[in-house]
Amino acid sequence: MKTLLVCTSVSHGNTRRVAQTMAQVLDARVVTPQETAVTEPAGHDLVGFGSGVFSQRMHPDLLGFVRALPPSSGRAFVFATSGLPQWPFAPFTRPLVRLLEARGFDVEATFTCRAFDTWAPFTLIGGINAQRPNEADLTAARTFARGLANRSTTTP
Repeated sequence: MKTLLVCTSVSHGNTRRVAQTMAQVLDARVVTPQETAVTEPAGHDLVGFGSGVFSQRMHPDLLGFVRALPPSSGRAFVFATSGLPQWPFAPFTRPLVRLLEARGFDVEATFTCRAFDTWAPFTLIGGINAQRPNEADLTAARTFARGLANRSTTTP
């Protein structure tokens, strides 16, 4: 299975760590939106799109990249790291999932975990979740990736 992870990780490298952990399981390459062409995802069996969360939104660089993608019929997943928990009634991954579906991707799943965050008010106290993502988070990321890999081996 040919897999690509497109990841924007700008503050502390949290999302990149999660992406690299998943990439080990999926035998994937991790790139930023600036390091790849919008036509490249179409050449892969599975594409992951991830970023840190900023004010309850995925990073604008990643959203812009997805908006520029040509129509596709491929498999995709979304992953994110954030200082605050995701709201059940308004998940921050939902807009990206909808964008990908509008481009024709079959979004199979989403993965989120907490991460070190020094966004404006948290700077005053030295940030929150200083030890995250931790080993438990990375184990959850590996398990998530294995599930995606297993789906590809059981799907005709």
